[in-house]
Amino acid sequence: MINGTTKLTGVIGNPIEHSLSPVMHNNAFNEMNMDYVYTAFHVMPENLKNVITSCKTLNIKGINVTIPYKTDIIQYLDEIDSTAENITAVNTISFKNGIAKGYNTDGIGAIKSIESHIKLENKNILVLGSGGASKAITFTLTNENIDSLIIANRSKDNAINLINNIKNKTSFENITFQEISNTNEIIDNVDIIINTTPIGMYPNDKVKPAIKTDKINHNHVVMDIIYNPLDTILLKEAKKNGAKIIHGTEMLINQGIESFKIFTDKTPSFESFEKPLLKKLQK
Repeated sequence: MINGTTKLTGVIGNPIEHSLSPVMHNNAFNEMNMDYVYTAFHVMPENLKNVITSCKTLNIKGINVTIPYKTDIIQYLDEIDSTAENITAVNTISFKNGIAKGYNTDGIGAIKSIESHIKLENKNILVLGSGGASKAITFTLTNENIDSLIIANRSKDNAINLINNIKNKTSFENITFQEISNTNEIIDNVDIIINTTPIGMYPNDKVKPAIKTDKINHNHVVMDIIYNPLDTILLKEAKKNGAKIIHGTEMLINQGIESFKIFTDKTPSFESFEKPLLKKLQK
């Protein structure tokens, strides 16, 4: 029951009505008997500058940040985690001792999802896309003792910008560009394929994947960060060809768990996030 002692957390975005974070966090709070609540805040662009001050004023414990504010919110923070600074995007903010500190849990959410299926050490990884999600995942991957990274994208300029950014901000050098239409040329040399593009997302879930799937086989692990639909065409084709697949819900859950830990210093179970999420998606 919400009362005078209940601690408030939430997520900001525009739009925000579609967010699945409240059902996951609130279920975990209930299961762990924690006096917290998590809600969605629809923030208009002209009010973004007031968010941090408002959260401090209302003693909000933490917020997540989603589209389109992950980069714009940074200018209003007191501190920023080094990983989020490299990515230049924040999806989680804690408020402790009057300090608003920004983090990015997207990358670690992806890493934990992959590592529950396969070890990343010495792996060759093909990442599709060079947008915000790709940036978070690729920067985090550079800390995982992988062998190589290949960025496949339609826009070469955007991909090269990301590659140069990684080389300038990290010590990782074995990163290259590949035309997304020509990934069959190198697919035999990769172990893990990660789709960070929106291709295949509902309501455009009948659109063909960004890459050809005929050469994907049992040697590959394929992860799609899209979670609606649960089984994208890319994952269906990969599974049919014998590859191990990782659903986008796993990254969504794991990044949420990392945010929960930042807000509360406690770790919820994977199942406490997964059960309400899948129930919501199946509707």
